[in-house]
Amino acid sequence: MSVNGIAFAALGLGIGMAFPITVPVQYAKFMSIALLASLDSVFGGLRAVLSSHFDNVVFSTGFFTNALMAAVLVYIGERIGIDLYYVALLAFGLRIFQNLAIIRRHMLKR
Repeated sequence: MSVNGIAFAALGLGIGMAFPITVPVQYAKFMSIALLASLDSVFGGLRAVLSSHFDNVVFSTGFFTNALMAAVLVYIGERIGIDLYYVALLAFGLRIFQNLAIIRRHMLKR
């Protein structure tokens, strides 16, 4: 990770802690799944950077598409009375741990 990446991550963390945002309970499922989908994209992007296959367009579109699709999946589940957010939790959680394992192996090889 570059110095700029670390600086912007620290800046984002500082802003988040200085201005906490509360999410209403009825949107908690949507926000948690969107956050998990976004984290999946971030870890996928980090994995791509480490393997020298990073593409900014793929990362940007994947970041927003994953978050939007996850929120739509939760919304449809809410409308039909099925907890589809468990499916998104499982899928994105699995992908995050797979990307994390690949990142860990890549870092250990260095």
